[in-house]
Amino acid sequence: MKKPLLYIILLLLLSGCMTAAVLAGSTQTNTSGSNTAIEGGYTSSATTTYQSGSSSNSTTTNNSTSNVKSSPPSAGAPSYNSMTQDVCAVGVSLGVQTFGIGISGGKHVIDKNCERLKLARILNDFGMKVAAVAILCQDERVFESMIQAGTPCPIDGKIGKEAEALWSKYDHERPDYKTYVKRMDDRQKIDEEEAKAKAEKEAAAKYKEENFIKPEDWNGPR
Repeated sequence: MKKPLLYIILLLLLSGCMTAAVLAGSTQTNTSGSNTAIEGGYTSSATTTYQSGSSSNSTTTNNSTSNVKSSPPSAGAPSYNSMTQDVCAVGVSLGVQTFGIGISGGKHVIDKNCERLKLARILNDFGMKVAAVAILCQDERVFESMIQAGTPCPIDGKIGKEAEALWSKYDHERPDYKTYVKRMDDRQKIDEEEAKAKAEKEAAAKYKEENFIKPEDWNGPR
């Protein structure tokens, strides 16, 4: 009789122990450059009732907040490529990234020097040599080199001395006009300095000649 009674008492004690636990939800907020996770509202309650009628209550609450800052993804500049090898286009792209925002873009840029070389090559293949040279003369470096070589670039269907005379008359049409004007100004300054030095030298020689006393005119000290 004692064992069944003991089992009944233990069963009553176990059924009298009630435990309740409540877990609050977890929230997380993500923004550019900041990830904030809030974990809180964890509440645990336990109630124990003993056979003699006494009871024990306990409550535990835990709140936690975490804030993790991280940089946003980098802005990637798009790639621009020419479709064929015979196109004088160059792809240019740029990307800028700050902590809060990123901007990128790209475009095609035409290479004028590449176009000039291709056009000159085609004209030369067709036998138009003067036209090919005229295309190349649009580059101020080629124009200057032709002048230095004594073979000025064609202009208005003229070549040689006639072309040189036209370029001198309409010098504002030269592709190297700014460089040409600066060079002419520098040369003019040098010419003026040389002319001034020459005039001073001639004046000094004339003064010396006018004030020179011949030996036969010397009468001795006075």
